[in-house]
Amino acid sequence: MSKGLVIIPTFNEKENIENIIRTVFKLKTPFDILVVEDSSPDGTATIVKGLKPEFPERLNILERKGKLGLGTAYISGFKWALKRDYNYIFEMDADFSHNPADLERLYFSLNTEHADVAIGSRYITGVNVVNWPMSRVLMSYYASAYVRLVTGMNIRDTTAGFVGWTRKVLEAIDLDKIKFVGYAFQIEMKFTAVKLGYNVVEVPIIFTDRTLGESKMNKTIFREAIFGVISLRRRGMMGKIRPRKQT
Repeated sequence: MSKGLVIIPTFNEKENIENIIRTVFKLKTPFDILVVEDSSPDGTATIVKGLKPEFPERLNILERKGKLGLGTAYISGFKWALKRDYNYIFEMDADFSHNPADLERLYFSLNTEHADVAIGSRYITGVNVVNWPMSRVLMSYYASAYVRLVTGMNIRDTTAGFVGWTRKVLEAIDLDKIKFVGYAFQIEMKFTAVKLGYNVVEVPIIFTDRTLGESKMNKTIFREAIFGVISLRRRGMMGKIRPRKQT
């Protein structure tokens, strides 16, 4: 079994899913893949299952009924990984906005440089975003600045969705108490790791907006991220973020 598992949530990603899977499997560093598939009506699951005979030991699919949200997809993936022998677990989009080659840089940060959490960061060396309109760049950049101000986290890209986790961090976080389901999920997970004292580092990447398929961003997700950080700070100040009790 590979030491690293890449979790890819999908909903209507038929244009991208086969290419992203094949690209990850061509990397020099061996990664397994878990596709967390939310009943895509476009046949995404059929494509993944059609590839399984070609990659029987490395490609996995977890099918869920209904569109249940990004955060719950990753939580389901994390729990699946922790039942197996993976040391490093990665979040990555299906649409090539995250360059699969950068998985190796996140892996190096965790495996060799002893980071506990490695974030593929759009903003650690300026603004490294391609194909976004300026309005969305500014919204994302200042949203991260707002999160830093409210939470006190010293992380430039607080909403990043390209993240590598060591097993020990995910085992310490009480995943059943993670509350948010949209992009606020990304903030909450990072905030929890910081509060628990783990070493969170940012690895500079170039983020390229999708060219195929449709974005899943909407006003509800953005609103959750903006207002959710206030409750996060309150929970942090009240000492409610603690390591999960081991059984």
